Amino acid sequence: MSERKVLNKYYPPDFDPSKIPKLKLPKDRQYVVRLMAPFNMRCKTCGEYIYKGKKFNARKETVMNELYMGLPIFRFYIKCTRCLAEITFKTDPENTDYAMEHGATRNFQAEKLIEEEEKRIVQEREDEELNNPMKVLENRTKDSKLEMEVLENLQELKELNQRQAQVDFESMIDRYRDLERREREREKEEDERETKEMLDRVLVKRIRDSDSDSEKEEESSSSQSNKSSTDKPTDILTTDKPIETQGATASAVKRAKTESWERSVGTLGGVKALGSLVVRKKPTAAVSKPSPVVATAAPSSQTDSEASKTPESTKASKPITMQNGASSLSLLGAYSDSDSNDSE
Repeated sequence: MSERKVLNKYYPPDFDPSKIPKLKLPKDRQYVVRLMAPFNMRCKTCGEYIYKGKKFNARKETVMNELYMGLPIFRFYIKCTRCLAEITFKTDPENTDYAMEHGATRNFQAEKLIEEEEKRIVQEREDEELNNPMKVLENRTKDSKLEMEVLENLQELKELNQRQAQVDFESMIDRYRDLERREREREKEEDERETKEMLDRVLVKRIRDSDSDSEKEEESSSSQSNKSSTDKPTDILTTDKPIETQGATASAVKRAKTESWERSVGTLGGVKALGSLVVRKKPTAAVSKPSPVVATAAPSSQTDSEASKTPESTKASKPITMQNGASSLSLLGAYSDSDSNDSE
């Protein structure tokens, strides 16, 4: 098995290749090969289309008595995929292509046929001019006349188109330039408008910011002034005001407090109202208790001072209301005094 892939094999020294018998095979023998269809074709029997690149198991043979510059020409046999009809084609080394023989027709052949016809005409003309100089002159005159006719026809067509179209190229160019100028002006105006709007927005924003800052400053200054105007209860002790002004402020505060208390409770009328509450005790030799006159004198003096501070209208109205209340208070004082006397 290792000798299967070697390139140089062993030949014995007594090897004679002439003694090897040769097989006598015919020159037109056929081989089975695998190939693809070289072009699009259509079967003549059933009309089936066979497209380029379709694979076939074909039979190959060498065409006898046909050579091109020493190159052999091969023929291939295939079968239609539908009706199994035999189709043959062969190589064409002259045109580097394949040529259809029988069994099918080649598609998309019109362009190739036209090219071949043009080549044939050119070749015939060259052959004629090669041996006949008069023919060369005639062909040149024909070519010049044909060229002149073509130029005249082309000029006529141009003039006809200009008469029918009636296009003024200068006006078209001017119109196009006007459109370009208008477009540039419009773009410039839009840019200016946008920049102006942006500047306006920035200015408004700055004005708003400045207004808000000024409002904040005003609020802070007003709050500071309010704080400075409102005095704390301990400001009397810390201020550098004179004593007279401090006494005036303290009396004003006290007056406001007494007025509010009098409005809610009422004032005690005067000495007459408190006189009914005082009961004079009998003189005793052994024990002398302090009379309640001393205790009640201070309130009576206080009430007198308060009554002197209050307006005259309140002095006229309040004793009347308090006399009714004084009768009940006098009864209560008498009751309490009788209890104390009984206990003694």
